Amino acid sequence: MADILMPKATAVWLVDNTSLTFEQVADFCGLHPLEVKGIADGEVARDIRGADPIANGQLSREELDRAQNDPNYRMKPQKSRHAELLKPVKKAPRYTPVSRRQDRPDAIAWFLRNHPEVPDSQIARLLGTTKATIDQVRNRTHWNAANIKPVDPVSLGLATQLELDAVVKKAAEKKAKEDAKRGIVEPEGPTLAPASETGQLDEPPADYDEEYAED
Repeated sequence: MADILMPKATAVWLVDNTSLTFEQVADFCGLHPLEVKGIADGEVARDIRGADPIANGQLSREELDRAQNDPNYRMKPQKSRHAELLKPVKKAPRYTPVSRRQDRPDAIAWFLRNHPEVPDSQIARLLGTTKATIDQVRNRTHWNAANIKPVDPVSLGLATQLELDAVVKKAAEKKAKEDAKRGIVEPEGPTLAPASETGQLDEPPADYDEEYAED
């Protein structure tokens, strides 16, 4: 049987406007007969306004008349014309312009280096890539591994700052909960002094290996 929209409101209308039995109303609306009896007695759904299943396209007049003439008949709902409008819209897969697709490995490398706590599934969803590609970048078996460099996905135009922040925050909170369960306590305060205090240069030293390191 198709799911009835607003089952209690529909039951209220049927109880008030038809001669159907409690069992018929209950069967059509997916409720228990005692619940329908409670509606009739004013003990249930007192503040709910009745919804006409004929007007909203869930029941035909012919089907209702047939049920009223035969207490043993069980009505068959028809698909509501409003049902499609009320269904949650499935989010379409993220589309990445062809010109940006070659930048995905760089964004993946950035995640692997800077946020290893973010699961592959979230990286794949955010960047519109696959777990296989993520594994290739991680294991350096990607066909273009020699040229992959970690780059912020926001800078590459593969995600917005809000999307990136949300993914990182969610992963960090999950990791914190897991660490708390294992009794791991994060040290208080910053673990590294800021560059302004250490005199660290913005530019890497001459002998810096540009190959990104895995965490």
